[in-house]
Amino acid sequence: MKLSKIIGVIVVISIIGFIFYSLQGSQSSETYFDEIKQYREEKDKMMLGEDAPFTGKADEFTGLKYFDPNPDYRISASLQPIKSKKVVRLATNDGLENRYLEYAYADFAINGVQCQLLILEIMEAGPERGTLFLAFADETSTQETYGAGRYLDIKKVPGSSSVLLDFNKAYNPYCAYSDKFSCPFPTKENILSVPIRAGEKVYH
Repeated sequence: MKLSKIIGVIVVISIIGFIFYSLQGSQSSETYFDEIKQYREEKDKMMLGEDAPFTGKADEFTGLKYFDPNPDYRISASLQPIKSKKVVRLATNDGLENRYLEYAYADFAINGVQCQLLILEIMEAGPERGTLFLAFADETSTQETYGAGRYLDIKKVPGSSSVLLDFNKAYNPYCAYSDKFSCPFPTKENILSVPIRAGEKVYH
């Protein structure tokens, strides 16, 4: 086969490959946006469920407010396990305390800034004992987002060296809507010096 034909074949294959992967990436993004949309619809339903802030108040509920989904805030963070774990006591909005056990640090960069968040493990007796807890605040707190911080659900994967932090799924604790709920505040080290314009905004 002549060199010119070989080059032509390579160019065609490259173009096909580029189109294929472009379509794959587009489909992946579309799937992700659909996932976030469904997640937020389910959150609205939860707010009207049993023992929720708007139980029996469907006529008052106007729907949760969010930043537009942004895949840049879906971050794979490096997980740094804590060997000598200590008990951490977090103050709550109603003057009480909740006890947690240090689990690991999540290290990541966002908007060019290196950040670290402390992930805790729930110690209190009950169905959530042993699950992970992450509360954080950032430069949007008290302005665009709830002043006492937001939460992220973290899946425990024993032995993993990374953790997914999807800030598009950051949500307000129930005390953001009603004083009858008890919610722990973030640790001082989990107050980030960058704005996280992703996830749930302030409701009122």
